[in-house]
Amino acid sequence: MNFKSISYLVLIIFINVFSQLSCSKDPAPVNEEELITTLTYTLTSDQGESVVFNFSDKDGDGGQSPQIGVSGPLKKGRTYKGTLVLLNESVNPAKDITAEILAEAKEHQFFFDPSAAIKPSVSIKYDDSDGEGNPLGVKTTFECLSSGSGTLTIILRHEPDKKAQGVREGNPANAGGETDIQVTFSFEIKE
Repeated sequence: MNFKSISYLVLIIFINVFSQLSCSKDPAPVNEEELITTLTYTLTSDQGESVVFNFSDKDGDGGQSPQIGVSGPLKKGRTYKGTLVLLNESVNPAKDITAEILAEAKEHQFFFDPSAAIKPSVSIKYDDSDGEGNPLGVKTTFECLSSGSGTLTIILRHEPDKKAQGVREGNPANAGGETDIQVTFSFEIKE
C-alpha cells in the first residue's frame, strides 16, 4: 500500500468511528401518550340533577367497539356545572389520567365543540385555568339556552398553542398540538 491509500483508509475509519459515536447519544426523552380508555363528563344542575356523557373503550383502539352515551336529556333554562374525569381502565387499579392533566395543565386544553344544529342552544365556559391563566377545561359551566338536539365533541389537546387566535375562547381550529382523545356525543335539550 502506498501513503495515499493508507491516508484514505485512515480517513474512512475516522469518519466511521466518529459517526457511530455521534449517533450513540441517548435519544431525548419522549412524553409518551397515555392510554385514555374512559372519559366521563358529568353535568350537575343547581337543582341537583345530573346528566352524564360517558365514553368507555376498555380494550383501547381495535378490539371491541367503544360504548358512547348520554344518561338523559338536559333541560332548557338550566345551568350545569361540568366536571371531566379521564381514566386508563386497561390496568388494575385504573390510572387517573385527570390528575396527570391537572399536574401538566400548561401542556393541555379541552375543547367543547357543539354541532351547528345545537350551537345556538348552548353556552360552554371554562371554570379553570393553567398556572398562566389560560383555560384548561376540566371544570366548565354549561348553559342550556333553548331546546334542540345535536352533538358535542370533546377534544383534549396536548401542547396546544394557547396564544393562537380563538384558543382562549375554546376554538380548536388554530390550537395545533396533538389530540389525546376526541369523542362525539349525541344529546338533546328539552323543555
